[in-house]
Amino acid sequence: MALYLVERDFSQEVNMSAEELEQIKQVTSELGADWLYTFLSADKKKSYCIYEATDTDQLMKQAQVVGLPINEIVEVSRMWPGEGFNR
Repeated sequence: MALYLVERDFSQEVNMSAEELEQIKQVTSELGADWLYTFLSADKKKSYCIYEATDTDQLMKQAQVVGLPINEIVEVSRMWPGEGFNR
């Protein structure tokens, strides 16, 4: 699986319950992808989510099913300090 960063813009602060987040994680898993973690901007109106997926179609479908926007999807590589880049 490839590693992807998904950028999302929101008109208001992101504020989701634990149940909503679990539902998103479950849908993501059912579609064959893995939601690893998310970073929120300081104003909580932009998110940067890291996923493992076979392709961008899985992530587009996930966003459609759970009703989340997608601004951009970028395939990325990991870089660990002292170890270099890994895919």
